[in-house]
Amino acid sequence: MSRFAASHDASRICSTNGRSAFDRRLDNKSRMSGDVHVRFREGLGVQFPRATRLVILFTYEDDSRRVLEVLPKRFGRYGLTLHPDKTRLVPFRRPPLRASGGGNARREPPGTFDFLGFTHYWGRTRRGGWAVKWKTAAKRLSRAVRSIDQWCRKNRHRPVRQQHAILSQKVRGHYAYYGVPGNARALGDFLWAVQRAWRKWLNRRNNRREMTWERFYRLLKRYVLPRPRIVHSYVT
Repeated sequence: MSRFAASHDASRICSTNGRSAFDRRLDNKSRMSGDVHVRFREGLGVQFPRATRLVILFTYEDDSRRVLEVLPKRFGRYGLTLHPDKTRLVPFRRPPLRASGGGNARREPPGTFDFLGFTHYWGRTRRGGWAVKWKTAAKRLSRAVRSIDQWCRKNRHRPVRQQHAILSQKVRGHYAYYGVPGNARALGDFLWAVQRAWRKWLNRRNNRREMTWERFYRLLKRYVLPRPRIVHSYVT
């Protein structure tokens, strides 16, 4: 997952296959793989990617509102616009370590936001503290499951061995992106959805409806789908 940083120097950015990248390293130092840095510059010759996803964090709410008010005008100078449905302010303060006792005042829970396919939220650590965690965004999970279901429908008459090989590749590809710490539950939900879709369309290969769950579980012992796996040790 990419991390976006903004600054106001005179570095040029170029567009490569829809992604932004620098023509040189930041501060003449090596960059971590997977990082994408976006820098803004006021002046002629600046080149912006066709679509840039940007998250800006603020300590004070007043600062965030001032920037949100200025950004549309500043972007307009270069013929750019902000997406009206995807540009918003999200209260994302760290929750208190312990619930405050006494008084009737209730603090609103921190908000969440989706970014690059993940829902970002505050969650408890094993030691009881708070940390920003990631889980597969609901829309992305639904889209992935729908894609698997469509593939199983179109390819249900293929030999089971071929179906298993291709489905395993698709499942591993899903884990390769969404396999981040704390997302094991969503990975398990995805695997279960893949199994349901595969059994459903294997059961509809003919009119006899022979692929019962009992028979399907026996088939899974021979054609095992990859189990959920955390691929990334950390998220950049």
